[in-house]
Amino acid sequence: MRALATPNTQPEGDSKLGDYFRDPDAVLDSPTAWALENNTELVDALRSLFQGAGGLVRLRVWMLFTLVSQGKAYLTREELDQHFYAVRPEAVDSVVKRFREAAVLTWDDSMRQYGLSPIAQRIVNMLAPVVEPVSDDLAGLLSQVVGADQLGTLQGNQVHMLQAQLVRLHHEFSDAIASGSEFRLREARRRYDRAARLIDKASDTITAIISNARGQRTLEQVARALGLAQSRLLAMASQFNRALQQVDRQRVTLGTTGITSTDVKLWLQTQAQTQLQHLTELALNRSVAVVVFAHHEMLDVTEAEFARDRFEALRPEPLPAAQVAPQGDLAAVALPQELRDLSALLADWAHVESGEAVNAGGVVVRTVHAALLEDANGVAARYAQVAYKAQLLPLLGDAQAKGLPGATGDLARQPWRLRWDNDLSTSEHPAITHLSSGQLEHFSTTPTQTHHD
Repeated sequence: MRALATPNTQPEGDSKLGDYFRDPDAVLDSPTAWALENNTELVDALRSLFQGAGGLVRLRVWMLFTLVSQGKAYLTREELDQHFYAVRPEAVDSVVKRFREAAVLTWDDSMRQYGLSPIAQRIVNMLAPVVEPVSDDLAGLLSQVVGADQLGTLQGNQVHMLQAQLVRLHHEFSDAIASGSEFRLREARRRYDRAARLIDKASDTITAIISNARGQRTLEQVARALGLAQSRLLAMASQFNRALQQVDRQRVTLGTTGITSTDVKLWLQTQAQTQLQHLTELALNRSVAVVVFAHHEMLDVTEAEFARDRFEALRPEPLPAAQVAPQGDLAAVALPQELRDLSALLADWAHVESGEAVNAGGVVVRTVHAALLEDANGVAARYAQVAYKAQLLPLLGDAQAKGLPGATGDLARQPWRLRWDNDLSTSEHPAITHLSSGQLEHFSTTPTQTHHD
């Protein structure tokens, strides 16, 4: 394999990113490459920090985080020795020298003290996941996006990384569903539930990012892709449910012991490899033999099975004998008694002499209260009876109801007309306290008006 050669015009430490492109101006077309080229101090500091043996690199990172976590911007040499008393002095001197070369630490001759530079804080922020790892990459990315959105420093590449993580999780969950493995499905379902809870907690922020991305083309594009990836991931809940239901249907119970095939798999997974080999050898070396063999029992069972499953032709059955139809009566639905009582009361009033209840116009009248508030026996009517008879009164004189047979038509043909008043009168009735005033006029006694030409 041919190694990547650096330009001969410059030493390797002073080379630029554009020196490795066919067209050096292509660096300007990439925002990421342009940002790297303009952050050479941070890149050089990282190179110095991570150069050398692995143990020495971890020591440098640990000492850097220890210094930043003290909350002091300036430290004397005595304070450095107190913080790193457990480290050998020559190792401390080597790390401090490297920090000064990488511009992580500065030295003030007049104050005789070390100072932490802004680059040190930037490196610590970048390496925070290394010393404080999160349980899920999705949680770390979501926290970065939510925090950057709250501070107003959100960039498109941060949203793009979150979208890529959602797509990767979608592929992993799809592979678990396609595998059909019960254990892989249940593990993937636990991870899916955890991811769904995280997305649900950050859904408001994701919605705000999508809605506020207008005007920024890059951020708008990745925001739309993020919304699509989020909806695809959340839609997988039904797929997990169907796959787990299929696994439950395929589970086999071993006899009446209650032990299922899942229990056997779990037990086998807990056994050592040597134990599994021993069990396999025993199973292969042991031949299958019939413990109990009875010819007559097998014949009885076989005959019973054949007799149970044998198809029998339909036998002809005679028609049932003739029977006398039972005597029946055709009865109509009985109407409430209040309808007949009201019609009988109005008929009695029509035969009363007109002089007993005549108004100023010479018309025989009766009050509505007298027709509604008492039943046929003169007892105070119940509320249901009053309401029912009040609904029957508009039938008096109705042109269509007059042609009906029975009690409804008899009521409509009564020689009375209903006229309600606008005032509401009180009543001493036990069920009705207020009732609209009204009159029933006997239309046969109403004087006719003579029209003159």
